[in-house]
Amino acid sequence: MSDYFPLHKRDSAPDDSKGVLAAMRNKFGFDLNLFAKLATSSKTLKAYTGVNEIFARSSFSPLEQQVVLLSVSNYNGCNYCVAAHTTGSLAGGLQEDVIRAAAAGTMISDPKLEALRQFTHKMVDQRGELKEGELEAFLAAGYTPENALEVVTGIALKTISNYANHIMDTPLDEPFKANDPKA
Repeated sequence: MSDYFPLHKRDSAPDDSKGVLAAMRNKFGFDLNLFAKLATSSKTLKAYTGVNEIFARSSFSPLEQQVVLLSVSNYNGCNYCVAAHTTGSLAGGLQEDVIRAAAAGTMISDPKLEALRQFTHKMVDQRGELKEGELEAFLAAGYTPENALEVVTGIALKTISNYANHIMDTPLDEPFKANDPKA
């Protein structure tokens, strides 16, 4: 399948993708394979980066954002996203035990963050059809209705990249290999 989705360089990418690729290179310091492959569709590349910017401005802390993103990526079996978010989170100084647990889909020792991980997992697993008391448990942990909807935004973000990575067979970037869940 990956033959359909080349690893575009800025000079080989469709014109509508070139600016986004340049901006992502400036942001991350290198050309990420995810963006290089998403460049095949400038609309999908722009959708992903746009939703990413919106989610980054959510009411969640950076650590909470990564709990959501890693929980979705773990559930969807997206090794690329799990490795990328784990690497970025650890390099950014986020709490290692929380990041490793979210990446592995295991219990987080902090009760509030564990409630976020469980809520995110249930939202993905049950396709938003929560059972009685599950939303209330999330809210009782200290989260808000706004947070519940922002989890949906995080799920949308990772659905784009997780599903795209599956069909594009995106190779793991060298900086992420140390955190490859398959290694």
